[in-house]
Amino acid sequence: MSESHLTSDHGRAIELLRQLIAAQAEGEDAVQERIAERLVGLGCTVRSFDYDPGAVPVRGEFAADVARDPESRRAIIGTLAGDATMPSLLMFAHPDGEPVNGTDRWTHDPFSGEIERGRLYGWGVADDLAGCAAAVLALERLADAGTPMGRAVFASTPSKRHARGVAALLHDGLSADASLYLHPAESGVGMREIKAVASGQLEFTITVEGRPPDTTEPGHTAFSHQGVNPIDKALVIRDALMRLGEDRAGRIRHPLIEAEVGRATNLHVSRIRCGEIHRMSRIEETCVLGGAISFPPGETLDQVRDEIEAAVAAAAEGDAWLVVHPPVIAWLTGVTGAEVADDHPLYMTASAAVQQVTGAAPHVNPMHTSSDIRNPMVQAGIPCIGLGCLAGDLSQNDRHDEWINLEDFLRMVEVTSSIAATWCGGTTQRRA
Repeated sequence: MSESHLTSDHGRAIELLRQLIAAQAEGEDAVQERIAERLVGLGCTVRSFDYDPGAVPVRGEFAADVARDPESRRAIIGTLAGDATMPSLLMFAHPDGEPVNGTDRWTHDPFSGEIERGRLYGWGVADDLAGCAAAVLALERLADAGTPMGRAVFASTPSKRHARGVAALLHDGLSADASLYLHPAESGVGMREIKAVASGQLEFTITVEGRPPDTTEPGHTAFSHQGVNPIDKALVIRDALMRLGEDRAGRIRHPLIEAEVGRATNLHVSRIRCGEIHRMSRIEETCVLGGAISFPPGETLDQVRDEIEAAVAAAAEGDAWLVVHPPVIAWLTGVTGAEVADDHPLYMTASAAVQQVTGAAPHVNPMHTSSDIRNPMVQAGIPCIGLGCLAGDLSQNDRHDEWINLEDFLRMVEVTSSIAATWCGGTTQRRA
């Protein structure tokens, strides 16, 4: 799509997106200021909310201090007042992008919103300025419609590095009858999918103790049989985790996830750290395994943690060294899964809007582990789905020239506006 073929509405959408991209060069606060200005201009009541991510009393979620954002953050909330007797809607997206670096690798200006061959490029455009723009534009259309509507809210909330923006607002009392998480799709599908299932996930490390041989020699190879190699003992634990993963795959069920990848839960060890690369003749005192486990909606963090702890303890009980020197588990991050059924009015309303705008019925992508759609459901019992345009080369994946598909972004705006108008107008889709 060339700019010469854009309508005035399309031009306004692109102009807003370019303003947000340009503001990224100045930082997150500048992005929030632009969003707040636009919300005030369309008639919203706008407020800012400062909070400490570490003080948010989240349910079904945790993050170790090293993984959590230590700085105070600010959310912007724009509310379009409506009839309290009609359905309300919360839309949210995150304005915070990755720290700006590596722009010398870009072939397009990271902060101007260049368009080439149907793609619009910009720092953070896919993660998640397109979502912020779509929400603002949907509110503008609701405001212009002038018809009776329920309350509509857009929360521009920090999310990266466990910033917990939407959770902070929900625990502060923000509420709605339904919610939309607006974020371009990282799956390569774009507006042909709806995020309605989010698995939970736990990340952990396990420290296993060993014993170097009793020698003053700098090299341990000749004495290695007199020590206990922590790598050997770590592999005992690794094998126990793999057995647990296979056992769980056979008994933990979720049809949608299984249809995609053949199992509803998975566990892997993704890191083993021991020793130094240039000291091959040494036996170290400890070895650290790092891993993660995904689990479907319906399981709790405590249930999954208990299974891992039991598997590690059983492996240690069967080893003469480990029973005396038990492995130490550190839980780094954890989130609980959640889902919206395909017969829920919110899902049906969104599905109808996607089909009307794109001409094709969407499908549920259940593979968005830890997706932020979980937050309204887990923290406040508010049904939530996610959707977004086709995008790629995200900076968070250490890529460059981050982009969104322009036509799909414009469809995202149309779908978001349709969902908001239908839901807040009280004409939601329901199964006969």
